[in-house]
Amino acid sequence: MEILFEWVTQIILFLLLAAVVDLLIPANNMKKYIKLAVGLILILLLLQPVFYLFNVDMEQQIKAAFSQIDEGGGKEDSMKNLIDLQKKEIQASQDAYILEQMAVQLKNLAKDPLMEEHQAEIMDISFSFSQGEEYSFESLEEVIVYLQEHGEGEGAVDVVEEVVIDTEEQESAKEEQNNRDEGVILLLREVWELYNKEITVIWEGGTT
Repeated sequence: MEILFEWVTQIILFLLLAAVVDLLIPANNMKKYIKLAVGLILILLLLQPVFYLFNVDMEQQIKAAFSQIDEGGGKEDSMKNLIDLQKKEIQASQDAYILEQMAVQLKNLAKDPLMEEHQAEIMDISFSFSQGEEYSFESLEEVIVYLQEHGEGEGAVDVVEEVVIDTEEQESAKEEQNNRDEGVILLLREVWELYNKEITVIWEGGTT
């Protein structure tokens, strides 16, 4: 009789505890795992007399039920990590596509003015953004433009001239190139309306 009284008391106390736990836990995916474990423990308590007859360790069974809660939480964390990873991959693909479209539009805008004033064409464009920030116009720090002289390309053969080392001529050529680079940057800045962004031009074999 004492065993029966203890059994009924355990069931009542567990039902009260389960009701309190159900009210306290937030409504998320974890709740279904907790309800599952609570249901399993309740079944174990209801079957306690049967276990008693077959000498089943009740404490061990309850521990096993709680271990399922931990496994359920681990599975949920793994799923969240997988979803976060997929989101990052999708975002990276979208960013790459947006940057590619930006480069195409900037090329088209500058194509004719560059050809008319500097006889040059844009081969490629890359972008530099503030570290740790999302890709946006506000976080854009620098536009790097790769240029090529119009007419230069594969198969072009330059005439080899006699090499004469002239310091003054080198300085003059360097100054002329710097002036040209500044002119190109000024043109691109006006065409693209990038007045507060850094623009760097890189020619085949040299940089500004």
